[in-house]
Amino acid sequence: MSEVGIERMGFATTGLFLDMRDLAQRRGVDPEKYIIGIGQSEQSVAPSSQDAVTLAAAAAKDALEGEDMDPIDMVLLGTESGVDASRAGAVYVKELLGLPDRIRCVEVKQACYAATAALSWALDYVSKRPRKKVLVIGSDIARYGLNTPGEATQGAGAVAMLVSSSPAILEIEDDGVFLTAEAEDFWRPPYSNCALVDGKYSTQVYLEFFSRLWKRYREETGRSIQDFEAFLFHLPFSKMGLKALREALKEADPDTASMLSERFEASAAYSRRVGNIYSGSLYLALLSLLEGEALEAGSRIALFSYGSGAEAELFSARVKEGYLSRLSPERHLKMLEGRRKVGIDEYEHLFSDFPPSSPQDYVCDKRYFSGPFRFLGVKGQQRMYEADE
Repeated sequence: MSEVGIERMGFATTGLFLDMRDLAQRRGVDPEKYIIGIGQSEQSVAPSSQDAVTLAAAAAKDALEGEDMDPIDMVLLGTESGVDASRAGAVYVKELLGLPDRIRCVEVKQACYAATAALSWALDYVSKRPRKKVLVIGSDIARYGLNTPGEATQGAGAVAMLVSSSPAILEIEDDGVFLTAEAEDFWRPPYSNCALVDGKYSTQVYLEFFSRLWKRYREETGRSIQDFEAFLFHLPFSKMGLKALREALKEADPDTASMLSERFEASAAYSRRVGNIYSGSLYLALLSLLEGEALEAGSRIALFSYGSGAEAELFSARVKEGYLSRLSPERHLKMLEGRRKVGIDEYEHLFSDFPPSSPQDYVCDKRYFSGPFRFLGVKGQQRMYEADE
């Protein structure tokens, strides 16, 4: 395979956030259970006018600023927060971005693994068509319900990646190992807009899959933990990835263990403030690491992608020279700092204000309109979106 990987990256979240200490106080929980126990300090809150489509388009706009759109041949949206049971959300994204009709648009679903599946497709595609590029987006709104065990791990956001044969940020290596086995750890029935999860079992499956894949990866590549400058994980909450890392660190010398632990913390920084974004979570960790740490060119990173149900992949990538010039850490920090904090009553109102699963019309509350793209509501059973002029 020719050199392929990520040329540009973008990130978007909502303009509102919930402080986990406030949630803990209302739920009668020790705040340390959220802050320390699961490793979350804030979570982005989505009004109904922000969905997987608008967040995906906003992340893509961030990634594509100043970019020539003409080589883009395909838009792949990984999400489990789809807005239609048939039509791909990628079609709406393409329209909001003003991309030409000649391109292909597909939505990919397999829980939180979907964006990795889309990335794999994109890499294969551009390796055969080096003049073409593919826009890959992981976009989700994690919903478990009010006063549920999973409530503290909710979140909202999207990460976009422009995949090409000129990977100015990250070269993806062709060394992935995969694992799929049925596991009833997490699911969302068609009748519900909230997920159901067996938290302890899901953590068990996640750790088992990582252990099996890490063993197989070492056997097939001959590499050890000493060959990596960072380990990245899908982060439903930051402590889950840390548990997996600690298993791998048993093989590391003290200096390597210290370095990998520090870089894990850098990779979790954005997730601690945004929460779980399902399919985009691993790539938010990647962005958080790259924008928070100075890595040398050629540094090898391990990436563990997991999707409940369950499917996982472990693969590696190498950092490119000058990668930071293709990223926007100041803009992303400003976006996070610019969010408005909501109280528990407002958060609960927003959570419950969800488009009905029925033929009736629905209008989003204009008071919460924000970002470059907005979902306006449903009229005549058709979803309506608008973009800034």
